[in-house]
Amino acid sequence: MGSTSAHSNEGLGRRDLIKRSAAVGLITVPTMSFLASCASSDSGGDEKVEKGKTSAKNPLGANETAQLDVVIFNGGFGEQYAIDAEKRYNEAFPKAPKVKHAATEKIQSTLQPRFNGGTPPDLIDNSGAEQMDMGVLVGKKQLTDLTALMDAPSYDDPAKKVRDTLRPGIVEMGQFDGDPVWIMYYAYTVYGVWYSQKALENLDATYPETWDDMLALCAKAKKKGIAGWTYAGKHPYYIPFSLYPLIAKIGGVEVLDKIDNLEPNAWKDPAVKTAFEAYYELFKKGYILQGTPGLDHIQSQTAWSKGKALFIPNGSWVENEAAKTMPADFNLAVGAPSSMDASDALPFGTLWASGGEPFIVPQKAKNPQGGMELLRIMLSEESSKNFTSQVKSLTALNGGTDGIELTPGLKSAVATLEKAGENVVNPRIQDWYVKLQKEQIGVAGLGEMMAGRATPAETIKKIQGYADAAAKDQSIKHYKHQ
Repeated sequence: MGSTSAHSNEGLGRRDLIKRSAAVGLITVPTMSFLASCASSDSGGDEKVEKGKTSAKNPLGANETAQLDVVIFNGGFGEQYAIDAEKRYNEAFPKAPKVKHAATEKIQSTLQPRFNGGTPPDLIDNSGAEQMDMGVLVGKKQLTDLTALMDAPSYDDPAKKVRDTLRPGIVEMGQFDGDPVWIMYYAYTVYGVWYSQKALENLDATYPETWDDMLALCAKAKKKGIAGWTYAGKHPYYIPFSLYPLIAKIGGVEVLDKIDNLEPNAWKDPAVKTAFEAYYELFKKGYILQGTPGLDHIQSQTAWSKGKALFIPNGSWVENEAAKTMPADFNLAVGAPSSMDASDALPFGTLWASGGEPFIVPQKAKNPQGGMELLRIMLSEESSKNFTSQVKSLTALNGGTDGIELTPGLKSAVATLEKAGENVVNPRIQDWYVKLQKEQIGVAGLGEMMAGRATPAETIKKIQGYADAAAKDQSIKHYKHQ
């Protein structure tokens, strides 16, 4: 959810590194029938509402009397933040009917008939287990270019463009091939190894900064009847949330770039082998919670929050998503991948952080200016603070936390991000090639390895085969780091 970062031996700035961005990871590949229908449908989509008159209060020219149609993914962040922003939209355009709002966990199933009929909503939060494939949507020209939004005056300070109020890398994340911005990532997610400070304190331990210390702590926990790790076994593409930054830490960001670019033998890099073998060791030593391969993301998070396992690879949405089962004294925290040894290319603290919760305006939306105007409202300080207060996550707005008491997990995420400094990596493979990332690398590759049904060597060979096939597949659009 392309990057224009360049890499040299002179080192990488934070902006260069953070450009390698990706979405939240709660996504799967849509069916080819949906994509084909979406790409070929010509019916009903050209009936756009007349553009409104632009003004200081309406810089995008949203039609002041037209209804806005919005569909939100009702997942870890819920829908109330969007409803609140929609109320502000209606206050700004009192002559327009109340915003048509729908929320669902099944984005693809809900929207397939509308895309097929050429009548998609004006704004979509394209997330969740049924997220539509971003790379295909961009490649098939199904999205509206959001450059007008990026260049519009920001809601709070008209002297600043919207793009100049966003966190580093957010604009680039929405770019796939050139300057157009196709996606607006609203949330800002810190990925890593999540844990309970209290659980570690009960073991007289601190977060392990080296892999040897990680294994020692897992062994100590096992003696107490506590597993070291669990993960979303039914959705093993969560594993890369901590595995990918570990690969970059060991071998450098260039290794992830080669993987993203589908370069030959990219997965055979020694850094991949070292990282895979380290994670496989968790299985071999019995440090994975028994039954994990059969757990979905909610079940694994529930077991972890109830103290059955110390660590789980996840994103910062977990604080809100697992709130119902997380004890009040859990003291949630996140750690960066543990160091392998002194030869690692990047220091401890290297982690993956990027935009999440991707919002899109379909190319055939009837009220595209209205969709972009709602996003402009959502990127105001008031809406940003409302989101952070409600769902315990940062937004794409650079700031927006003044006066807010941060929750333990969010406070830890901010501190971990600050510690990372320039060493923030953002793989693009999960938004450039969704099927490859989720079904093949995740389920067929890492899922089998972490369940003990394949060795690291077998898994690397299998995944490289999938990547090679994707590179040769002329039916999909290919992207590369520039």
